[in-house]
Amino acid sequence: MGKTSDLTAVQKTIIDTLHKEGKTQKVIAKEAGCSQSSVSKHINRQAKGRKKCDRKKCTSSRDNRTLQRIVTTNPFKNVGEIHKEWTAAGVSASRTTTRRLMKDMGFRCRIPCVKPLLNMKQRKKRLAWAKDKKDWTDAEWSKVMFSDESKFCISFGNQGPRVWRKSGEAQNPRCMRSSVKFPPSVMVWGAMSSAGVGPLCFLRSRVNAAVYQEVLEHFMLPAADQLYGDADFTFQQDLAPAHSAKTTSTWFKDHGIPVLDWPANSPDLNPIENLWGIVKRRMQYARPNNAEELKTTIRATWALITPEQCHRLIESMPRRITAVIEAKGAPTKY
Repeated sequence: MGKTSDLTAVQKTIIDTLHKEGKTQKVIAKEAGCSQSSVSKHINRQAKGRKKCDRKKCTSSRDNRTLQRIVTTNPFKNVGEIHKEWTAAGVSASRTTTRRLMKDMGFRCRIPCVKPLLNMKQRKKRLAWAKDKKDWTDAEWSKVMFSDESKFCISFGNQGPRVWRKSGEAQNPRCMRSSVKFPPSVMVWGAMSSAGVGPLCFLRSRVNAAVYQEVLEHFMLPAADQLYGDADFTFQQDLAPAHSAKTTSTWFKDHGIPVLDWPANSPDLNPIENLWGIVKRRMQYARPNNAEELKTTIRATWALITPEQCHRLIESMPRRITAVIEAKGAPTKY
């Protein structure tokens, strides 16, 4: 952003206020969310007393309210659809004007946050679980090995529809989309603790109880030896059918491994979900040509995860639990 004309009214107000307080241009640019050159140009223009020409606006306040109502009613529409609906209401304006006014109103086109669908029963169980674990210390959480499966695609560009929202509306239910589980193209199982990450397992078939127990035998146990040695630990898993099967429960009992009770549909409580996010963000510019190249890229990126990163994620467990309690069991930002 190098032009002062690109600055919104809110940004200009922030720049003027902080400049009067004597803040440096670097600090002002960071607070206003723009480049330092934009701050400099705006301050210089104000100092010289130069103003933009007061060209007559092509839309009225009523037209602008209509536009804001259209965006707020359905924030998942693209600019073209919004412009079409706005002009259908009798407004004469270009698509460029539509986009500019939306920007002036504070709307930004963002990828929507994803939240799991939770019914009231699941929320109550999440809340009860969080209250039961709210006094756990970092030392207790460091004894938990967190696990999960995640889907990786050859192309990371298709992230679904985008949403028009204002600053601070990321967690507004109106601006979020619900997540559901789909059959994966490449599914990976992994585990982590505060000491680091374990080996990855690429799942070749649908995961039933027998396949999952093979994963536990050949990947989870080596991960436990690597991360805990001879020390005791507790294993965490979600409530997928293969995880909660009777034969799987028997497997854990036979191996003397305690399993952490876990609320359904609670990826926001699992720090390994954040780890998957880190891996996928690092891979966003990778362009593997086939499944084998994709696996190689995943392994290389996973190997770059440091114990310090894992430790910080485990330390976030008390904050996650507090957030669930404050939300009364509803999904949280984690």
